Amino acid sequence: MKKLIKSSLSALAVLAAMTASFNSFAAEKKTIGITLQPYYSYVKAVVGDKAEILPLVDAGFNPHNYLPQPNDLKRLKQMDIIVVNGIGHDDFALKVIQAANRDDLIVIEANKDVPLLPAMGQSVGTGAVNPHTFVGLSTTIQKVYTIANELAKIDPENAAEYRKNARNYAKQFRLMKRDAMLTLGDLDTAGMKVATTHNAYGYLLQEFGVDVAAVIEPAHGVEPSASQLQETIEKIKQSGIDVLFYELNMPNRYVDTIEKATGVQLYRFSHMTHGQYDPKKVEIEMNENLMTLVEAMKFAAKKDQA
Repeated sequence: MKKLIKSSLSALAVLAAMTASFNSFAAEKKTIGITLQPYYSYVKAVVGDKAEILPLVDAGFNPHNYLPQPNDLKRLKQMDIIVVNGIGHDDFALKVIQAANRDDLIVIEANKDVPLLPAMGQSVGTGAVNPHTFVGLSTTIQKVYTIANELAKIDPENAAEYRKNARNYAKQFRLMKRDAMLTLGDLDTAGMKVATTHNAYGYLLQEFGVDVAAVIEPAHGVEPSASQLQETIEKIKQSGIDVLFYELNMPNRYVDTIEKATGVQLYRFSHMTHGQYDPKKVEIEMNENLMTLVEAMKFAAKKDQA
């Protein structure tokens, strides 16, 4: 009987030690904050279950006109690390971080190693950059590597896994690009001319040799005035622009006016910043954008041949 009691106590001690060890491991998990939808996908792909991911803002907000709320500061207090765009698309978050006055918060600037394009638009200030690096393939890959490398410095025990996960995630985007290129084959798109409603798609378009001739919005998230819209319509007519790309989830009220006035062909791109936070969002919507781009390039090539 004594042996049975002793054995039971030993088993309980082992179980208690295992539980304490598990609780200690769970407590060691970092909480990583993100400011925009695409960064949720990036960070989740890199860390897997090694960290908790906490969005700074509830899903469904519009980053163009979002104003910081008290709940943002509460969430920030729970974060050990936060990953930011940092070049103009999440300025609201930078204000919250500054207001928090937390010297212990680690801020990872995802775009610090990305070659940036200048911003386009009739009212863009001098030196402004295009903050929509999450719409591009190569820029997405670079940011994922940057996030993995920075997290590896913070958490060296999991560094190898972070880098492996980043390579596997990046491979998906390289394969997407390869497949799109193969679909285009020998298609002649040298004469393709495009306009965009939003200064968002340059990073993707440049990878396929497509230049943006005009951006409708005068500045980031700002709708054009009547005179600016008329000026753009005239430019589209004079330049022989084939295609106008506009944003899938935004009410581009002036697009119909442009289409009627110019006859330009419309195609919609996802901005990847709308809807619920989803680990698969970027890879799904990036692939949809690529299929849209291939369709538009085929249309432009066929139009030029005609």
